[in-house]
Amino acid sequence: MAEISFDDFMNVDIRTGRVVKAEPFPEARKPAIKVWIDFGDGIGVRKTSAQITVHYTPEALIGRQVMGVVNFPPRQIGPFMSEVLLLGVPDENGAIVLVGPDSETPSGGRMH
Repeated sequence: MAEISFDDFMNVDIRTGRVVKAEPFPEARKPAIKVWIDFGDGIGVRKTSAQITVHYTPEALIGRQVMGVVNFPPRQIGPFMSEVLLLGVPDENGAIVLVGPDSETPSGGRMH
Protein backbone atom coordinates (compact mmCIF):
# COMPACT_ATOMS: atom_id res chain seq x y z
CA MET A 1 0.00 0.00 0.00
CA ALA A 2 1.29 3.46 -0.88
CA GLU A 3 2.31 5.81 1.90
CA ILE A 4 0.42 9.08 2.28
CA SER A 5 1.40 12.32 3.96
CA PHE A 6 -0.15 13.60 7.16
CA ASP A 7 -1.75 16.36 5.08
CA ASP A 8 -3.37 13.69 2.88
CA PHE A 9 -4.83 12.07 6.00
CA MET A 10 -6.10 15.41 7.33
CA ASN A 11 -8.02 15.93 4.08
CA VAL A 12 -10.27 13.00 5.02
CA ASP A 13 -12.97 14.49 7.27
CA ILE A 14 -13.97 11.71 9.70
CA ARG A 15 -16.60 12.68 12.27
CA THR A 16 -18.68 11.12 15.01
CA GLY A 17 -22.40 11.03 14.50
CA ARG A 18 -25.51 9.51 16.01
CA VAL A 19 -27.92 7.34 14.05
CA VAL A 20 -31.32 9.03 14.10
CA LYS A 21 -33.17 6.89 11.55
CA ALA A 22 -32.62 3.52 9.91
CA GLU A 23 -34.75 1.38 7.64
CA PRO A 24 -34.41 -1.67 5.42
CA PHE A 25 -33.19 -1.14 1.84
CA PRO A 26 -34.87 -3.99 -0.06
CA GLU A 27 -34.08 -2.43 -3.47
CA ALA A 28 -30.31 -2.80 -2.92
CA ARG A 29 -28.51 -5.53 -4.87
CA LYS A 30 -26.77 -6.75 -1.69
CA PRO A 31 -28.57 -6.71 1.68
CA ALA A 32 -28.28 -3.20 3.13
CA ILE A 33 -29.79 -0.71 5.53
CA LYS A 34 -30.57 2.97 4.85
CA VAL A 35 -29.09 5.02 7.69
CA TRP A 36 -29.51 8.69 8.62
CA ILE A 37 -26.78 10.07 10.91
CA ASP A 38 -26.78 13.39 12.78
CA PHE A 39 -23.28 14.88 12.67
CA GLY A 40 -24.27 17.93 14.73
CA ASP A 41 -24.19 21.65 14.00
CA GLY A 42 -22.51 22.65 10.79
CA ILE A 43 -22.95 19.28 9.08
CA GLY A 44 -26.41 18.13 10.11
CA VAL A 45 -28.09 14.87 9.15
CA ARG A 46 -26.56 12.87 6.31
CA LYS A 47 -27.81 9.60 4.87
CA THR A 48 -26.08 6.49 3.59
CA SER A 49 -26.65 2.92 2.54
CA ALA A 50 -24.60 0.34 4.44
CA GLN A 51 -24.16 -3.41 3.93
CA ILE A 52 -24.27 -4.15 7.66
CA THR A 53 -27.24 -6.51 7.92
CA VAL A 54 -25.28 -9.43 9.39
CA HIS A 55 -24.61 -7.67 12.71
CA TYR A 56 -27.26 -4.93 12.81
CA THR A 57 -30.98 -4.35 12.40
CA PRO A 58 -32.43 -0.92 11.65
CA GLU A 59 -33.98 -0.79 15.12
CA ALA A 60 -30.69 -1.61 16.87
CA LEU A 61 -28.86 1.21 15.06
CA ILE A 62 -31.04 4.04 16.40
CA GLY A 63 -29.07 6.09 18.94
CA ARG A 64 -25.73 4.37 18.18
CA GLN A 65 -22.66 6.57 17.80
CA VAL A 66 -20.74 5.85 14.60
CA MET A 67 -17.83 7.27 12.61
CA GLY A 68 -18.18 8.44 9.04
CA VAL A 69 -16.35 10.22 6.25
CA VAL A 70 -18.39 13.36 5.57
CA ASN A 71 -16.44 14.96 2.71
CA PHE A 72 -16.82 12.37 -0.06
CA PRO A 73 -19.11 13.45 -2.92
CA PRO A 74 -22.64 11.99 -2.86
CA ARG A 75 -23.00 8.62 -4.59
CA GLN A 76 -26.12 7.11 -6.14
CA ILE A 77 -26.87 3.63 -4.74
CA GLY A 78 -29.79 2.38 -6.80
CA PRO A 79 -32.73 4.70 -6.01
CA PHE A 80 -30.96 6.14 -2.92
CA MET A 81 -28.37 8.95 -2.70
CA SER A 82 -25.58 8.16 -0.22
CA GLU A 83 -24.00 11.27 1.36
CA VAL A 84 -21.55 9.79 3.86
CA LEU A 85 -19.36 6.69 4.22
CA LEU A 86 -19.85 4.77 7.47
CA LEU A 87 -16.63 3.25 8.76
CA GLY A 88 -16.34 -0.40 9.71
CA VAL A 89 -14.02 -3.37 9.69
CA PRO A 90 -14.68 -6.95 8.60
CA ASP A 91 -15.13 -9.71 11.15
CA GLU A 92 -13.58 -13.17 10.63
CA ASN A 93 -16.28 -13.95 8.02
CA GLY A 94 -16.06 -10.63 6.17
CA ALA A 95 -19.23 -9.09 7.64
CA ILE A 96 -18.84 -5.42 8.55
CA VAL A 97 -18.66 -4.29 12.19
CA LEU A 98 -19.14 -0.54 12.62
CA VAL A 99 -16.44 1.70 14.10
CA GLY A 100 -17.43 4.20 16.77
CA PRO A 101 -16.13 5.88 19.92
CA ASP A 102 -16.04 3.69 23.01
CA SER A 103 -17.26 6.60 25.18
CA GLU A 104 -19.90 9.24 24.51
CA THR A 105 -18.61 12.10 22.37
CA PRO A 106 -20.35 15.15 20.91
CA SER A 107 -21.79 14.64 17.44
CA GLY A 108 -19.59 16.21 14.80
CA GLY A 109 -16.33 15.64 16.67
CA ARG A 110 -13.52 15.28 14.16
CA MET A 111 -11.12 12.35 14.35
CA HIS A 112 -7.50 13.42 14.92
